[in-house]
Amino acid sequence: MNDAIQMSEELEHAYEKWMGRLRSASKGERKRKLSSEDNYAERLFISQVWWPAFGHFTCLHAEHEVKDFKDGRRYLDFTYVTQGFKICIEIDGFGPHWRDINNDKFSDNLMRQNHLVIDGWFVIRFSYRDILEKPRVCQQIIHQLLGVLGIQQAINQINLTLTEQAIINLASTTPDPITPIFITRTLNLHRTTVFKHIKSLVEKELLLPMRSNVKRVCSYRLNKALLLDFRITR
Repeated sequence: MNDAIQMSEELEHAYEKWMGRLRSASKGERKRKLSSEDNYAERLFISQVWWPAFGHFTCLHAEHEVKDFKDGRRYLDFTYVTQGFKICIEIDGFGPHWRDINNDKFSDNLMRQNHLVIDGWFVIRFSYRDILEKPRVCQQIIHQLLGVLGIQQAINQINLTLTEQAIINLASTTPDPITPIFITRTLNLHRTTVFKHIKSLVEKELLLPMRSNVKRVCSYRLNKALLLDFRITR
């Protein structure tokens, strides 16, 4: 369990960017938890379940802070909050935390989940073993819940400029990753303009950087998984 989680360059880039945003928006105990290296099960969930199923981190949060019925603070492993629905995803490992748990802690854990349900949360729990050995089943469970709630049929919107739409259209009709030079020549745009809009599309997670090495981004790929979930507007 101490082995490092292997992530593709694409996922590693998106993951670090996502975690950076979460840390910047956090403070106190939540920020400490987000910065902790003791997150093997959580990284495994991202690499084995979430990313293969969705390909983006939009509306996903880690170590989500909520107040409990005692006015204390609890931290949920992952939450997916969208379109008026609140989904909590918890990862349970059969380690010392569970083997050595006493009756009070066990009861408190159950009561914690009860209050989440009362507060309108849909709670999904996965064991570490299922994430490791049955990731497809875990993906299906999440998709099934989204389907039951009607989330998959709902339409989200991303506002794009005309130039950004042109770049997305170009990327969608090109089988290979696109480069800034290719965009500049094809759309007859200035290099500075192209880089400005590429940066915007990367921030919106519609374009994914492809690296030839760890230092330099040479091309970009369309994030088709995210694009399917959104209606483009201007």
